[in-house]
Amino acid sequence: MSELKLFTGRSNPELAEKVAAKIGIPIGKCDVTNFSDGEIWVKFNENIRGTDVFILQSTNPPATNLMELLIMIDAAKRASARKVTAVIPYFGYARQDRKDQPRVSITAKLVANLIATAGADRVITMDLHAPQIQGFFDIPVDHLYSSAVYITFFANKKIPNLTLVSPDVGGIKMARAFAKRLDADLLLIDKRRPKPNQSEVMNIIGNAEDRNIIIVDDLIDTGGTFTSAAKALMASGAKSIFGACTHPIFSGDSLARIAESEVSKVFVTDSIPLSQQAAAMQKIEILSVSELFGEAILRAYRNESISSLFDIDKG
Repeated sequence: MSELKLFTGRSNPELAEKVAAKIGIPIGKCDVTNFSDGEIWVKFNENIRGTDVFILQSTNPPATNLMELLIMIDAAKRASARKVTAVIPYFGYARQDRKDQPRVSITAKLVANLIATAGADRVITMDLHAPQIQGFFDIPVDHLYSSAVYITFFANKKIPNLTLVSPDVGGIKMARAFAKRLDADLLLIDKRRPKPNQSEVMNIIGNAEDRNIIIVDDLIDTGGTFTSAAKALMASGAKSIFGACTHPIFSGDSLARIAESEVSKVFVTDSIPLSQQAAAMQKIEILSVSELFGEAILRAYRNESISSLFDIDKG
């Protein structure tokens, strides 16, 4: 069997170190630097000919992170790696997954094409904004679920009178999967989005009175949807509110909104690194997905099933 090697760009080296420890190998030697004008330069500092190369890099903004991934994939292919797998904990540009207005781009498809064209043989990612994005790729995609981490965590907490909430229709399947495995109730927030990064809660479908609520979502960006949902739920008689978010983007005034909100705690993963301000907030707690990615990488390397890691909800 060919040798497994793990490399990382500069988007999330902390997670890469944890994944390497799980796998039991050191992170490969690779220089990722910039020319004085900002152009990215990549060089693998060890022989990777005939090896199985895994490159861990999230593609959250700035666009430099995406460019680093593409250049690293290209460099690995040109160095005669046997197989190159892009490990993308957070797949950025996924929210533009359809043409919902005239004259707009479908960036999720564009980025999928770029990764395949760069030379990736496979992609491992987690909690895509829309699961059907897997179909945008012309190479195999292994889709991991943060629920493998969250469900065990919340089950151990044994929260009474628990209700799971999706802040919009798009997240109902994720919330249903949590509710089923935690033996909890489910309710839905009906909202409308007048323009990007703005949302308005219209109705709460279900009973929130005297319930302990967990709002689950794949990401929190500006925090508008999340905090508006929390406010509406408290107004409907909720006892306490927690959040479970896979990708903590936290742009704009999101941290201030969360700090001032009715939410007791927001649990996030380390798919992308938190700012110092976010990491210092008592309301935010990080759960690592390093073991999940480490196990997925090992299984991909050994040609073993990755889907068997999850009790996938087909409902």
